[in-house]
Amino acid sequence: MKQKPLTTYYLSRAVLSALFGMLFMLLGASWQMGALAAALTLVFFLWAPRSGRYTVQSQKGLAPLQRDERAQAISEKAGRNAFVVLTILLGGILSYAQIAGLHTLPVDTMGWLLLLGIVVYFFSDFALRRKT
Repeated sequence: MKQKPLTTYYLSRAVLSALFGMLFMLLGASWQMGALAAALTLVFFLWAPRSGRYTVQSQKGLAPLQRDERAQAISEKAGRNAFVVLTILLGGILSYAQIAGLHTLPVDTMGWLLLLGIVVYFFSDFALRRKT
């Protein structure tokens, strides 16, 4: 019986998602959180081949998603954009702290900076993919 090109990929990713959910539960999360983690992971794996981020090469079996030169260049440019934004903001926060005489910065500040860097990366990646 001939399989569809991505059937092996989808079946293997369903197993990986279930294992990821079980890992969550083994690490102390409730079964609901484990199920949510497994479901979100599976949704990502279902979305990935259709996202435009990867080329699908079904002859590769369990690893059919590959990045071409265009996708790699966009990812690198988005990473640079996020790095530049983070560097400028961190420099501004450190300059403000020095002027204000603060000797410590709250950990929350660094967490928000990291979150902002992730958001900048994904927005930049999205915009660059739509532009070209």
